[in-house]
Amino acid sequence: MQTSRAPERPTPVPQRGRTIGPVPSVPLGGFGPGDEQKRRDLRRMKAVATGFLLGATVVFFVAKYFEVVRGVPGADYVRAAAEAGMVGALADWFAVTALFRHPLRIPIPHTAIIPRKKDMIGDSLGDFVGENFLSESVVRDKLERIGVSESVGRWIAEQQNADRITTELVTAARALVTVLRDEDVQNVIETVAVRKLMEIPVGPPMGKALEGVLADGAHRRLVDLVCDRAYDWVADNQEMVLRVVHDRAPSWTPRFVDDLVADKLFAEIRGYAWAVKTDPEHPLRHAVDRYLAEFARDLQHDETTMERAEQVKRQVVEHPEVQHFIGRAWTVVKSMVLDAADDPSNELRLRGRDGLMAFGRRLGRDAELRAKLDGWLADAASYVVRHYRHQITTLITETVARWDAEETSRKIELQVGRDLQWIRINGTVVGALAGLVIHAVGELVIG
Repeated sequence: MQTSRAPERPTPVPQRGRTIGPVPSVPLGGFGPGDEQKRRDLRRMKAVATGFLLGATVVFFVAKYFEVVRGVPGADYVRAAAEAGMVGALADWFAVTALFRHPLRIPIPHTAIIPRKKDMIGDSLGDFVGENFLSESVVRDKLERIGVSESVGRWIAEQQNADRITTELVTAARALVTVLRDEDVQNVIETVAVRKLMEIPVGPPMGKALEGVLADGAHRRLVDLVCDRAYDWVADNQEMVLRVVHDRAPSWTPRFVDDLVADKLFAEIRGYAWAVKTDPEHPLRHAVDRYLAEFARDLQHDETTMERAEQVKRQVVEHPEVQHFIGRAWTVVKSMVLDAADDPSNELRLRGRDGLMAFGRRLGRDAELRAKLDGWLADAASYVVRHYRHQITTLITETVARWDAEETSRKIELQVGRDLQWIRINGTVVGALAGLVIHAVGELVIG
């Protein structure tokens, strides 16, 4: 059902720190199927309320006839009640109608309140939302009581929810990589990422990282592995030691002397390698620790070492194989994303889902992590409210200011008009009772 629409006209923007000037009114929105049902209910309630007024009118004239013409005792009480009911019904009809339009299209002052005061209503609504919903204390209190991280953790810990999030993420990623042009992304990687990598000094961060590794003792596993491999290599290469001794021995020494020297040398080397392998406190291990610690300091403070690190970085980045890898990086990433989007059993997709579920379970049992995340969320929400509350409320007030006044009035009446008709019905009933009581009291006091 099509509704008539008021012609567009300039509507002044309310003064709330914004530029004052006419803006074209915009429609509030069409009337949908649900609005059509509300429209029928409103018409039905209006008919009922009007029926009460007509009923009171009929009763008034009938009672007046019996009172004046027939002189029926008690008719004056009925007439007084009906008369007061008519007055109450008309007064409340005027009050309800005056909210939305001029009664009988007569421009009576202080009527058509909603069309005339639409901008003021928008300002009041914006102030109400800003003071009662966008208050920093209200937002913090609400977030603390909700426990967002716990609820989110419990939700994503369930497999179907984690699957849903993963599906949405890979779908969004697929749309993104499909829209992006390969040559543009490749250009960004080569001209921005690689250039930025070349500009950042590599020595200090590497030295800092190495210091952290040494402080944690994480390097000892690598040293153990090197010592194990070194011992295995020595044990497997006795023939090489013998050959070296024979090659370096003087030509005048007997063969058996060379063999004795080679066996003794091999035994000493293997014994030393075994000692380094099995003794965690071996001097060679401590020497390696000292060397690594000095190297970490030099990477951060020694100009020569830092320059050598930069040379190594340039050589690595400019190596043909590395350049080839950089050139194919976007293609590899794009292929991985597309494969994950097309195949629900893709390994990357399953790992993402399992990672989400693991994070959700961790949120469920780690109170400290939940408190930290809730604190971050509360701080972020408070920052938004503190710095952008005015912009949010301005969105409300300016939007209301741009609505067409008459259509806004019709929309509001459609939402609340059915309940307002009870005011007319109650006015008729209460007016009739009040009229009856007043007439009875008057008769009792005067008559």
